[in-house]
Amino acid sequence: MEMDSYEIIKYIANSEKKSPVQVYIKGELEDIDYGKYDIQFFGSREWGVIFADYKNYLKFRMENQEKITGEKIISDRVNSAVELADILKYKARIEPGSIIREMVDIGENAVIMMGAVLNIGCSIGKNTMIDMNVVVGGRAVIGENCHIGAGTVVAGVIEPPSAQPVVIGNNVLVGANAIIIEGVKVGDGAVVAAGSAVINDVPPNTLVAGVPARFIKQVDDKTRGKSQILQELRKL
Repeated sequence: MEMDSYEIIKYIANSEKKSPVQVYIKGELEDIDYGKYDIQFFGSREWGVIFADYKNYLKFRMENQEKITGEKIISDRVNSAVELADILKYKARIEPGSIIREMVDIGENAVIMMGAVLNIGCSIGKNTMIDMNVVVGGRAVIGENCHIGAGTVVAGVIEPPSAQPVVIGNNVLVGANAIIIEGVKVGDGAVVAAGSAVINDVPPNTLVAGVPARFIKQVDDKTRGKSQILQELRKL
């Protein structure tokens, strides 16, 4: 379901900005009230791992510095406004190294490959494969039974809020390293050749290619054979 830009902007603006850290720590760690600092501790009396927001960890460290003999802080974001999604909720195949933010819709039996980035508010349909290093921008919509080739950029729009995101229909194949700019609509059954830059709408069941992409032909049986989408790759 396509989301409204203003809804997402309000969510980001009003969200608590967080800097989550993972801290490997050693010292005299017993008899400390970790709940007091709103942090989680897993370990023993002498060593352990802390999960916390950085500001909370700093308060903990300041008040317990005489008990801490060593630490290693690991962080991958600072003042982040949007959490990463709980990927266990999806009935999809999600490979390691993908980045999926909150408020992303992923249909059943979809496949999200290594390095893919799915931004807030985007939607991925059932049985669609998002290949390696694809970027799907905020609010972009991709239909069912599609294949989005490696390295492709599917532009999304949050700012300016008046602009429209990309909308891709069902049974669409997009070749590797294509770019589909904001506001473009790709019709059902269309094929976008690798490396294309799509700046205009693509009618259903047509093949486009080039920079900028232009109409090549109607999708025929030969083209469908070369762009076949295999359901075996989408089984869980």
